Amino acid sequence: MALSLCSAKSLLFFFVISAIPVAYIISQERANPATHVYHYHSSSFFRECAKWDDSGRRFIVSFLDGGIGQVAVPDDYPPGTVLEEVTLVKDLELTGNGSLGLVLDRPRNRLLVVAADVFGNKYSAVAAYDLSTWNRLFLTQLSGPSDGKSCADDVTVDAEGNAYVTDVTGGKIWKVGVKGEFLSIITSPLFTPKEWYKNLVGLNGIVYHPDGFLIVIHTFSGNLFKIDIANGVGESEEIKVIKVAGGPLSFGDGLELLSPTKLVVAGNPSARLVESSDGWETAAVVAKFSGPVHRLATAATVKDGRVYLNHMVGFGYPKKKHALVEAVFPNN
Repeated sequence: MALSLCSAKSLLFFFVISAIPVAYIISQERANPATHVYHYHSSSFFRECAKWDDSGRRFIVSFLDGGIGQVAVPDDYPPGTVLEEVTLVKDLELTGNGSLGLVLDRPRNRLLVVAADVFGNKYSAVAAYDLSTWNRLFLTQLSGPSDGKSCADDVTVDAEGNAYVTDVTGGKIWKVGVKGEFLSIITSPLFTPKEWYKNLVGLNGIVYHPDGFLIVIHTFSGNLFKIDIANGVGESEEIKVIKVAGGPLSFGDGLELLSPTKLVVAGNPSARLVESSDGWETAAVVAKFSGPVHRLATAATVKDGRVYLNHMVGFGYPKKKHALVEAVFPNN
């Protein structure tokens, strides 16, 4: 779910940042936002993913330098107030790895988060933490130095509690059981475009659909995949490319289901709303939203029926101010 700095992605990221004139950034930061924004202060410049936890009335955010934090939104929140981030998890066993995509598994009161060696691509893992105590429930290593380059990027959870983790570098999806046991790897020739440059940033955002399938995006090709997991294990999943009118969804990153028929794709542009009327055999881009481009939208979440976009880059010193920007789609 989210645009991490894995190998080639780091070059793209820094190229985009360096190409944005400082004067433009200053003007954008001073401008009044067109939609509602939650600003919050943090201790670091980069926040990879954010998800709304309704029961806790907070956004849970992942740190690209490793760790998990929360941004609480009080019931009497005065509009315009800059909120404060509080660190919840700094896992010593994962020191040196970034925390990337995350998902709330509400039925089991836990958070699953991806960890990866974002520069060396020599380690990938998924961890689960109790949402009340923040005790770690499991840590499952997915790849190591002897397994070739890989970079775990995003994670989702099915109805049984199984986790699915995308490998943005290696073109595969790891499946992990509810207790953290490694189960299988999902692969397909469809995950590897013929053009070499489209494989520089591959499988990225992933969501579980309540009808029993996964939806996954391939960032550089813009392909959206439907993976039927209801009857398949390992090599048995049915994998299809969803035909998207108005696509491809190039530079798509994090995904979030707004409803069973509507999907938000964060990335560049900031967000696209994709809709399907046939169970995601086909779909269409029905609306777009352009937010603060200089901050780089990487993930989407839904709070009280409204879509908010996480942006990777914070600005300011010594405290860094980050933005969770509401994405408003006309006529939707």
